[in-house]
Amino acid sequence: MSEITDFDALRRAMAENSEQPEGPARNARAEQLLAEAERLNVPLAVIEALGHQLKVYNYSSEKDKMFVPFARLLRMWDERPEDFDEYETHSLHWVFKWMSAGMLGQPHVPLASVEKWLGEMEHRYRLAGHSERAVRSAEFSVAAHVGDLDRAERAYAAWLAADRDAMADCHACELHGQGAWQAQRGRDAEALRLWAPVLDGEFTCAHEPHTVLASSLAPLLRLGRLDEARAHHLRGFRLVRGMESMRGAYADHVEFCALTGNEARGLELLAERPAYFTDTGHPRSLMDFLSVVVLLMDRLTGLGLGDQRVPGPAGRAWTARELAAHARGEALALADRFDRRNGTPAVGERVRARMDRRPLVERLALGLRSERLAHPVRPAAPAAGPPAAAATGAEPDLAALLAEARRLSDTLQPNAVEAWAAVARAARGTGLDARDRAEIADHEAMERGPEGAALFERAAELYAEAGDPGEALAARARAAYVRALTGHVDEAVAAVAAPYDEVLALYAEDGTGVRQTASVLMGRARIMMRRVHEGDGPVARETVLAEAEAAVREVQALVGGRTGDDVRLASRAAEARAMLAELAVHHGDVEQAAELFAGAAAAYVGAGLPWFAVEYEARLAGLAQHLGDTAEAERALRAALAHGGPHLEATGRAQLHLQLAEVLGGRGRSAEAAEHALEAAHWADEAGEGPTFGVWARHLLGGFLLRQERWAEAAEVLESALPDLSAETHGDGAIVQTQWWLGDCLSELGEHRAAAERRLQAAEIARHWPEQHDHATLAHLAAESLGHAGLPAEADRAYARAGELWRSLDNVHGLVRSLRARAWLALRTDDGTEAARELMAAAVHECESALSTAADEESRQRLTGELGHTHRQFGDLLARSSAEDAEDGSIQAAFEEALTEMEEAVSVFAALGADARHARTGAELAAGWLAADLGRGTEAAARAHAVLEAYADAAEDDEAARERRAEAEQMLRVVLEVPEVREE
Repeated sequence: MSEITDFDALRRAMAENSEQPEGPARNARAEQLLAEAERLNVPLAVIEALGHQLKVYNYSSEKDKMFVPFARLLRMWDERPEDFDEYETHSLHWVFKWMSAGMLGQPHVPLASVEKWLGEMEHRYRLAGHSERAVRSAEFSVAAHVGDLDRAERAYAAWLAADRDAMADCHACELHGQGAWQAQRGRDAEALRLWAPVLDGEFTCAHEPHTVLASSLAPLLRLGRLDEARAHHLRGFRLVRGMESMRGAYADHVEFCALTGNEARGLELLAERPAYFTDTGHPRSLMDFLSVVVLLMDRLTGLGLGDQRVPGPAGRAWTARELAAHARGEALALADRFDRRNGTPAVGERVRARMDRRPLVERLALGLRSERLAHPVRPAAPAAGPPAAAATGAEPDLAALLAEARRLSDTLQPNAVEAWAAVARAARGTGLDARDRAEIADHEAMERGPEGAALFERAAELYAEAGDPGEALAARARAAYVRALTGHVDEAVAAVAAPYDEVLALYAEDGTGVRQTASVLMGRARIMMRRVHEGDGPVARETVLAEAEAAVREVQALVGGRTGDDVRLASRAAEARAMLAELAVHHGDVEQAAELFAGAAAAYVGAGLPWFAVEYEARLAGLAQHLGDTAEAERALRAALAHGGPHLEATGRAQLHLQLAEVLGGRGRSAEAAEHALEAAHWADEAGEGPTFGVWARHLLGGFLLRQERWAEAAEVLESALPDLSAETHGDGAIVQTQWWLGDCLSELGEHRAAAERRLQAAEIARHWPEQHDHATLAHLAAESLGHAGLPAEADRAYARAGELWRSLDNVHGLVRSLRARAWLALRTDDGTEAARELMAAAVHECESALSTAADEESRQRLTGELGHTHRQFGDLLARSSAEDAEDGSIQAAFEEALTEMEEAVSVFAALGADARHARTGAELAAGWLAADLGRGTEAAARAHAVLEAYADAAEDDEAARERRAEAEQMLRVVLEVPEVREE
């Protein structure tokens, strides 16, 4: 690092240091620069270096270092105020406010000293002629901190009543303080009203909306405005993540995680900032941070995760329980120091209240990738049980359990299997009859799924023993179907043959009922359908389809017209219709299949069994999409979610939300689509499917948020999705699209270097694709980001690469735009004027060459427009370069050349007619200003009149027309001062 030898070099060095990240390194550099300033022997240099040091200390964790340089500055002011220029005079008085807040946040500074300093501030502001506004704001902060509510309210009112002047905090900071007071007093809605202009971007500063977004989280949760709270967390955390001085706001985000069931994310936040546990330069924010650490650790302990390893102060390993005890002790010790200093219990009360806060939402989905906690013990929804047990609190007897289990299974309720499991547990050691044991075995076999064949056979034996041969045959048919599910379809076909023949004979002799017979026939039909799905057996496909359809039709013939109030038979009829829909799919009759699936779903709903309709509504949605009927697909998916209700498992719920998100997104309803993508990501994570289709939900969610221009939220989600995206599972296209979207978001957020990295990474993948349009586009976008990031050489190389790709694709528009961009970049380099001219001339040549061979009128129109814009930019570039090279005496010639290009642009745009009116008049006005600069007032006035005439018939609400007319009228006012125009 070179030694600083003059004041200008010092100022450049301080400006460079101001751009560095907050932290000890920047602070140390400021200390070095002060030493350099002292060697210059220029009082103002020392003053500015002290001010720089104060600023970097204030925006860091070392706020306690501010007092020494400020005391020195104040002494210099008192001794020689003439050494201070206007800016440094303003800065000195401005920093008084920092000192007031800084003293208040240091418990070793006596309250009497704080009050004395407040009086000193008021005295000096009065001498300088400043308003009381900043003083009353500082007094309010003191009173609110110590808990003197009456004085705080008086100071608050005086603060708002005083005039705003140069010493008042910016609007954004003032609104933050005012809203924070309203929230502290329990007026959350009023707080959010005050914060609205900051949240909407009307007022901003170096620390806003950062702190307002953080402060708004708890009020939004308390008001039930959960979507806004989620958005503010995603947007706000991105702003404070890299800012060392924002520990208090960072704590608000950790608290949000603890209050919304996002404990795992809270731990991730703690892990990102280990120094926050120990940085002591600002005790007040350390106390706030440790308070929410306690809140989060107590929450984990309450979930049974007290022994979970968690991030904490460096030097040892921590469990949640251990860190809670440590942080509680440290936070309360700090609170006690403040309270002893203040002579009130206010700080300790606030800290304890914050530690004891309870979750405001059981689980608020964020849409972000997060490590799952080990076995979280969240409260579960109460299981359905016998009413008598619920009423009395006593253990239900076996007879009651049996009655409830039979009721649930007879009506095909989703929790019937669990009810029979309760019967089995209660029946251990008791003497149940064969019928009861048969039903227990039957339902246990159902719970085991593909592994339940042996138990079904045992149930069949017990049914036979109980004198129910029809139910025994039904159990044997279920056992055969289980074999088909395990891939032994031919064995299952053989196994079901005997029960099928026997039940038909038995039914013919009135030896069993229609229920049992339908059960056997349905079992056989299911097996035949499995053979259809297997698709590679020795039997011809046509034969398999025909046999399956015959089996299904047989079920329909048996139960048709006999369902009545019998839920089981109604279910068989609905299932048979769904099977016919499957067969229609195999026959390629998609429309018939959709109609049958719709009928099956309606039949289940009509029978009071809506949860059975879910599968078929989902299938219907897929077919509707295939048929292009997205409205029907949306309806079916919404119905599936509604009908599944609480009975849907997490995986199924995630899949339905994901499918609905895709449908809504395809219909252009990004806001609704984002809601369902968020739900899909949440339920996929709950099911442990986050790395599979959960990441796809995040990918879609990021895209939907981007469409709504919610750049920060989209960036957080997309960055969260990237680690789980893989080429093998999701394809290269998904990775490129995610990187592309993320680059767009980062570009909008002004993070141009990061945007360039994302776009270059995506371009590297797309480089290997057969079709190179995406590669070219990404290379071009990366070049744009590199240019905005202040890397002109890198940007030029990227534009050159993009240009080569555009040329290989015969895309003249992309090629021309890359050449124009390179021309403007060249103008930013030393001695780059000639290169800029050559590049812009090359762009004109490419346009003209393409026009000469254009095959159709549409292409000619587009290329003509491109040529017009190129001439216009060439003119702008020539005028700009001449202004920058004014010392060479060539301005007149350069302006003449620029005017020639503008005239070409006007002529080219005129050939396009009304469609290019705005482009033509823009070039006309640019030409007019150049003519005026060359002293040709008559020509300039003529061009202004041409613009006014072009918009003579423009609509009143045409904003572009109003702007053009206003500029033309301004031009006329300017050129009318030129003698040749006045004489006319």
